[in-house]
Amino acid sequence: MPKASPAASTPAVSSPAARAAELRKLLDYHNHKYYVDAAPEISDREFDRLLEELTTIEAAHPELVTPDSPTRRVGGKPVDELTSVRHRRPMYSIENSYNPDMLREWDTSVRKALGRGEPVTYVVELKIDGVAMSLTYEGGVLTRGATRGDGETGDDVTHNVRTVPGLPLRLHADPPPKLYEVRGEVFLTRADLIRINRRRVEEGDKPYENCRNLTAGSIRLLDPQEAARRTLRFFAYALGEVDGLTISSHRQSLARMKEFGFPVNPHTAAFDTIDGVIAHCAKWNTKRHDLPYDTDGMVVKVDDFGQRERLGYTSKFPRWARAYKFEAEQAVTKLARVEVQVGRTGKLTPVAHFDPPVRLAGTTVGRASLHNADEMARKDIKVGDMVVVEKAGEIIPQVVRVETAARTGAETAFEFPANCPICNSPTRRDPDSPFVYCSAPRGQCGGQLKRQLLQFARRAAMDIEGFGEAIADELLAADLVESLPDLYRLTKDDLLKARPPKDAKKAKGKWADNLLEGLAGSKDRGLARVLAGMGIPHVADSMADILAQEFLSIDELMDAPVERLLQAEGVGPERAAAIHDYFQLPAVRDMIADFKELGLKLTEEKRAVPTAGPAAGGSPLLGKTVVVTGTMARYERAELEDLIRSLGGKPSGSVSKKTDYVVAGEKAGSKLDKAKELGVPVLTEDEFDKLIGK
Repeated sequence: MPKASPAASTPAVSSPAARAAELRKLLDYHNHKYYVDAAPEISDREFDRLLEELTTIEAAHPELVTPDSPTRRVGGKPVDELTSVRHRRPMYSIENSYNPDMLREWDTSVRKALGRGEPVTYVVELKIDGVAMSLTYEGGVLTRGATRGDGETGDDVTHNVRTVPGLPLRLHADPPPKLYEVRGEVFLTRADLIRINRRRVEEGDKPYENCRNLTAGSIRLLDPQEAARRTLRFFAYALGEVDGLTISSHRQSLARMKEFGFPVNPHTAAFDTIDGVIAHCAKWNTKRHDLPYDTDGMVVKVDDFGQRERLGYTSKFPRWARAYKFEAEQAVTKLARVEVQVGRTGKLTPVAHFDPPVRLAGTTVGRASLHNADEMARKDIKVGDMVVVEKAGEIIPQVVRVETAARTGAETAFEFPANCPICNSPTRRDPDSPFVYCSAPRGQCGGQLKRQLLQFARRAAMDIEGFGEAIADELLAADLVESLPDLYRLTKDDLLKARPPKDAKKAKGKWADNLLEGLAGSKDRGLARVLAGMGIPHVADSMADILAQEFLSIDELMDAPVERLLQAEGVGPERAAAIHDYFQLPAVRDMIADFKELGLKLTEEKRAVPTAGPAAGGSPLLGKTVVVTGTMARYERAELEDLIRSLGGKPSGSVSKKTDYVVAGEKAGSKLDKAKELGVPVLTEDEFDKLIGK
């Protein structure tokens, strides 16, 4: 890394090659000062002028372009596809611990393996919630960036890695090692997520859900210019294969990474006792929310490489490292009021509103579902209560309990409304369930219709790009949609009527064009997706797929008697009767006739299912029940469940003794706990891919 700033003024040289070399050095220095040291010395505009000058020189003299040129950060030409590459050394997962006792057990096993009395130093780092990456430098120049993949092989994403600001395209070393492989985490800051989502909403697109998912998608983009616009970040935290350099400890490796120009997380500490490690983790359980990026735990590593070599590896994990996952946070606040939401079936759901809102897992929580009347009675929840709130799996807010000792007598019991808050129709409670419903006929309540639209457009159903809650509200307010088929009758003028443009830029209605393209593209999703979106009683996504595969066309399904429906897997008498009655409704048959007229695909191709199991060299999932939970890096849940079905497996939404596997991603919650309790095998995303031979 340069020790002093290179001269910023244009030198008295006439050679384009000399000026290009100087500009590269200058831009590299200021890029490092801005993104790594957080101590910029020039303005953004001055930096842009230097970059523009280098770009002009390289355009006039293509032979001067180098692999480590700062101009490569803005992105080159798109690649046709991602290719797989094999890691020189495996990129292992790290086993999780969930409480201090588990860390102490691990510490005992480490000290026992090394020999009692031998001192051990642990290095503790933040567990960044991003995407693991391996970077290879040959002769000091970045030659490859690859995702972790299954640990043995990953995707070559060099074209996108080059766009990450602050990541050195050439090592700050003279001479550099012959081979230097660095592992680390690519991530996005929450501020960048907000920036990107603000632009997407303005253009009528759906916002991204979280930093990690957006990072995983961004690093695998085929277009590096789009990746550059995302402003990905990187922290280096480990070494892979190295040739030409001797390193004996983790702390030494981090120091050398910083010397070579890598951003290294500054919040790293070392301890000689496990008690020191545990106290440090407890401190960061609270402090982490002050960071500009997401973390979901800490990583504890044995510092000495010689000790690591003696400790070795299991088949999945290094014995010398352990991750400590943060517990779900809780907060106490006042339940100020309860609002009722009307669902797609007319079900009324009570929603708690908190005053003040509370900070949990890095976000502000102002409300949470109270589910139903029985749940409120079980927890004895009253309006005005002080309640304990947490995020289940750090994702879904929920009321855990009431602080009854804090009651003043001013609290009041919540009564469900006698009339629907949307359409004013009378409400009714089913005698055999805890739910209250709007009595309006299907499609005649705006609250029901909104939820039907969102159910239909969601990713696991018709996956209509650009459609979200705000669009649904606008369409309903403008009286443009009275049924699901009306979505496909919308025109650009209709959409601009629902959301009048506020300025000349938005008058072009790019968001409207995007939504219309999303609607047109959804017409070919097929029968299973249509059934998943229609909201058929007792038909969730997995059952929609079963029915589509059983009947292959909407006409066969509509005309099937109860006896025929009972032949489908998982369809019992109650479900068969509900499905049959649903398709006899005149409104449903009219809707399907409209779908046909509008060109929706209402058939399904028979899926080829393996007939042989693993013993005969066939599918390892044939006949297996698999539950998917948590957030995956490479799969959407619907995509993963489709893959399970194609391999002869049965996706399920709940864990039981009959479950064969649970595939658990990040922030897996109660389903993962249930699997551990029942002894059901749990697979990571990479282990699942390895199981199916992908």
